Amino acid sequence: MRDGERLNHPILEQSFAIIDQEIGNHSLNSWEYAIARRVIHTTADFEFAELLRFSPDAIESGMACLRRKVPIITDVGMVKQGITTMVAKTFNNFLMAAVEQVLVADAGRTRTEIGILRCFEQYPQGIYVIGNAPTALLALCDRISESNLKPGLIIGAPVGFVSVVESKQALARLSVPQIRVEGRKGGSPVAAAILNALLVLAWENL
Repeated sequence: MRDGERLNHPILEQSFAIIDQEIGNHSLNSWEYAIARRVIHTTADFEFAELLRFSPDAIESGMACLRRKVPIITDVGMVKQGITTMVAKTFNNFLMAAVEQVLVADAGRTRTEIGILRCFEQYPQGIYVIGNAPTALLALCDRISESNLKPGLIIGAPVGFVSVVESKQALARLSVPQIRVEGRKGGSPVAAAILNALLVLAWENL
């Protein structure tokens, strides 16, 4: 099952064709565009073609990790649910949501923040997919800056107004493979779309 048509529903392929017609000029290479196109499909927002940022080795590192069945850690359950089907269709990586690892948060800290740090202790070289919680992304970045271990990939796409931009700026300062969404935009569907696009790329390019 290495045919992209079998991974993507025919209606999705029709949507991709419309996006191809309407996207206009952009500076993305073919793999970057495949990721941006899936995000645009998810959001109906062409601005994401300008907001996505890729470190030089992000896509290659992400695909290699997926093929090696490196664990995938999401910040919240919505991101996890958004990628479960595609993970099952492809490499069947171990999948967990950080927020589900903590029942009660400590004072002044979120469950997702605590959970992501626990996950990093277990899987420091995992794939981290953040689509909701900037506190989790900030905590992860702080921990990585103090560690000799680095994740195989971080997808940084939290959404909102409080600490969101700051968390993405913290990620940008790290020398770690990363795909991030600049500014306030993002969200769980966006983070899931990025990871799903990577799964398809990794599967099609075996």
